[in-house]
Amino acid sequence: MKILVTGANGFIGKNLIAELRNRNYTDIFEYSRDSNPSLLNNYCKEADFVFHLAGINRPKDQSEFMDENFGFTTKLLETLQKYQNTCPVMISSSIQAELDNPYGISKKACEDFLFEYGKKTGSKVLVYRFPNVFGKWSRPNYNSGVATFCNNIARDLPINVNDPCVEMNLVYIDDVVEELINSLNGNEHYVGDFCEVPIFHNITLGAIVELIYSFKKSREERTVPDMSNSLEKKLYSTYLSFLPEDHFSYDLKMNVDERGSFTEFIKTPDRGQVSVNISRPGITKGNHWHHTKNEKFLVVSGKGVIRFRKVNSEEVIEYYVSGDKMEVVDIPTGYTHNIENLGETDMVTIMWANEYFDQQKPDTYYLEV
Repeated sequence: MKILVTGANGFIGKNLIAELRNRNYTDIFEYSRDSNPSLLNNYCKEADFVFHLAGINRPKDQSEFMDENFGFTTKLLETLQKYQNTCPVMISSSIQAELDNPYGISKKACEDFLFEYGKKTGSKVLVYRFPNVFGKWSRPNYNSGVATFCNNIARDLPINVNDPCVEMNLVYIDDVVEELINSLNGNEHYVGDFCEVPIFHNITLGAIVELIYSFKKSREERTVPDMSNSLEKKLYSTYLSFLPEDHFSYDLKMNVDERGSFTEFIKTPDRGQVSVNISRPGITKGNHWHHTKNEKFLVVSGKGVIRFRKVNSEEVIEYYVSGDKMEVVDIPTGYTHNIENLGETDMVTIMWANEYFDQQKPDTYYLEV
């Protein structure tokens, strides 16, 4: 298919084109504000499907809403009609088309013109009234409040929240793109005369800000957000896309002594924590047991032995481990255990525990294996 995308350099356009290419669509006509106007004739003559995403959100003068949004829409549809191209046309509208403001009025005019165009030409038309769209490659102070919050919080800049109780209706860019590609294949989701993205999220403005601040703090606390929460997962991905390029990395606290080091990597409230343990040659660590805390050990470099002895038993069980063979060893409760480096180089072990360390209730009891 030959696909025309207007607004190709915009937030939705960039994401859509990237995914179309991922899915091996190769004939994509990219049209943007900087394109040579003469290209529009060729594109409208050849296109098999049109994604009309071009529009203006923050003009210098409010009269530009009609000039830019409605003006270009009429030009696009008239050019298609000139070449008698009745291919399907999708238009990016807004929930503000229901409101009496200059932006909403311009979007409503575009919708009405497209519906009339469909009746006149027999072309299939798809009108999407998008709510607040968020995700990577969005522009702060332009596309959405989420973009502005992520950008400013990541850079320690102030934000402005007029009313934290305001309810926001959000759609994530990947869900938008998935729906647009569905429409390309004739599988769009209708609600009455309009189309919609079936996956959306409702959350207050204050809760969004609180989550984004928690993402920033998670680096200090070595935590990760709740990835089972779909919105939180999407917001976190969006926040990371706004990190300054010289702030991708952050330090961890290494607990170092003559035996090696122990460093907490990730902590979660419901999935425990992951740590990195480095043991120097000949060093034995551990010699303790737990009531409820359990662990998994994975040696990724070096070689050693993990020894177990059930409390109140004399039998010692040994598991020889090496970075040459990736093997997870479970550390059951009620067994005292240790790990010894048998090699001539440092042994590196990834350790997972089902709960992160609580100094008030460590559930760790010294006992030699």
